[in-house]
Amino acid sequence: MPRPAPTSAWLGRLALGVLLTAALPIIARGDDAAPSQEKPAVSADSPNAEQLAALYEARTVRVAPAKDVEPVEFAYRLLEPASITPGTRYPLVIFLHGAGERGNDNVIQLKYFPTWMAEQNARQAHPCFVLAPQCRDEQKWVDVDWSKIESTPQSPTPTVDMMAVIAAIEDTLKREPIDPTRIYLTGLSMGGYGSWDLAARMPDRFAAVLPICGGGDEATAAKIKDLPIWCFHGDADTAVRVERSRTMIEALRAAGGTPKYSELAGVGHDSWTPAYRDPDVLAWLFAQKKPAKGK
Repeated sequence: MPRPAPTSAWLGRLALGVLLTAALPIIARGDDAAPSQEKPAVSADSPNAEQLAALYEARTVRVAPAKDVEPVEFAYRLLEPASITPGTRYPLVIFLHGAGERGNDNVIQLKYFPTWMAEQNARQAHPCFVLAPQCRDEQKWVDVDWSKIESTPQSPTPTVDMMAVIAAIEDTLKREPIDPTRIYLTGLSMGGYGSWDLAARMPDRFAAVLPICGGGDEATAAKIKDLPIWCFHGDADTAVRVERSRTMIEALRAAGGTPKYSELAGVGHDSWTPAYRDPDVLAWLFAQKKPAKGK
């Protein structure tokens, strides 16, 4: 499928996002092991914006928000393994971006995790597909107030943009050699909210969930208590209060789950850099595997 030529506007935005990384201190609450302290800010082989546009294939799906409503077209990007061996199935990671990456250019959502997963060392260590959908301007993965400490009950139906995520997942599963026992879900900020929400809607789909600085509905904890979950949040976050992650972890543990939780001391909203840039976190994620059906 042909890919759109990059424009100078989004190249500048994306290049800036690639550079905005830093090593941050971490602590862990409870008995959870903290990720390693030392992390590279930017790897020497971080792809630039043009390379990202070439590596991630541009795709679209159409979603009908309701019966007798004109379908809406949604954009997403897909990274495939550096090489695909015939007969082999590969993990799929779904990444839900934050509010700052909303739009219709189908590129700015490649900041952070998608950029780092496109690095040569990451592709060698973890050959996988990475699915990066883009939420539209002024829309949300989950229709909640991010600034509130109190949670919002999960809506019976997903937002239209979340419907598009589900459609993109199904589209990818039909078209690519995906290992159904190794489908992973992660997201940051608005995407952290989206990760909690989507996991509760499709708990049997995912092998592990890595929600970062988001929040969910504690009443859904019983649905996802058996999922391997590692949650990150900075204790100085003023955009999304750390209580949102704390209460989800407490609810999961009360329901009988054993989630991992790393709370980052003195860290504000950017808890995704130390999470995604820690090789131990990625090793944990890709080690998770659902039992094959019938076993």
